Amino acid sequence: MKRCLPCVASVIALTTSAGVIAQEYPSRPIRVIVGPGPDIVARIMGQKFTEAWGQQVVIDPRPAAGGVVAADAVAKAPADGYTFLLSSASYPINAALKVGTTDVIKDFSPVALAASAPFILMVHPSLPVKSVQELIALAKARPGQINYASSGNGTPPHLAGEMFKSAAAINIVHVPYKGAGQAMIDLVGGQVQMAFAIVSAAMPQVQAGKVRALGVSSPQPSPLAPDLPTLSQSGLPGFDVKGWNGFVAPAGTPRAVVAKVNAETMRALKQPEVVQRLKGAGYDAAAENTPEQFADFIKAELTKWTKVVRESGAKVD
Repeated sequence: MKRCLPCVASVIALTTSAGVIAQEYPSRPIRVIVGPGPDIVARIMGQKFTEAWGQQVVIDPRPAAGGVVAADAVAKAPADGYTFLLSSASYPINAALKVGTTDVIKDFSPVALAASAPFILMVHPSLPVKSVQELIALAKARPGQINYASSGNGTPPHLAGEMFKSAAAINIVHVPYKGAGQAMIDLVGGQVQMAFAIVSAAMPQVQAGKVRALGVSSPQPSPLAPDLPTLSQSGLPGFDVKGWNGFVAPAGTPRAVVAKVNAETMRALKQPEVVQRLKGAGYDAAAENTPEQFADFIKAELTKWTKVVRESGAKVD
């Protein structure tokens, strides 16, 4: 029995240490590094963290290299709970494309999924189609003649297009641009015929009648575009592409800190004000999730995009 006493003492010490860490954290400003894409989710959640803890949350945009710079900075930061990455679909896609040196699974501690948003499949109004099935039929009748725009090689809209191409068994041609803005300009101008765009960028153009929306890329209908069917409902069962944002920390960040940030994220996401602000920015608040569930989600994203990259042969410049 005596031989077990050191073990019990160690467990008590570790438990006490974790409790002290959680109580004392945070004691100084927190930095959230943002790679490609909007930083609005980080700003909304950062404000709530500041209100809860009385510490400033600094948003640090580092969009260069499609997320490689941001990921590298967070992976190399001290694992003390004061540096986070606003993670997104770009990171498992980069891993699938073997871009960058960080390991999306091993180099980070998942904390919480915060928000998601579907992509809208849009076509130029001159294209004689009004449904996903009509678009697929036209593409089969005109192989290699329909172009789709994206915000660049290796971006979520590019891979969404490749997934659509594979699922529908059609031959459409990818036209990469240097950013979502230029891709949308050329879609509106008719230089390209179709594109996937995040709902916040797509819906203003749809509502203005400049492009025609055919469906949403999420597996369930979206309240952000309630009149649109899903691609899964439109003959492509299992089609699932979402933009998303969540928080990850450097690998080895204390579990007590990860749990505290996760709990505060979940608490904030239940507030009507936060839900409305996210909706206004084109995002759905995430359902309640644990760090372990978010880790499983990231692994599933990596598996999905690795399959798309392998089947499509997609590459970055």
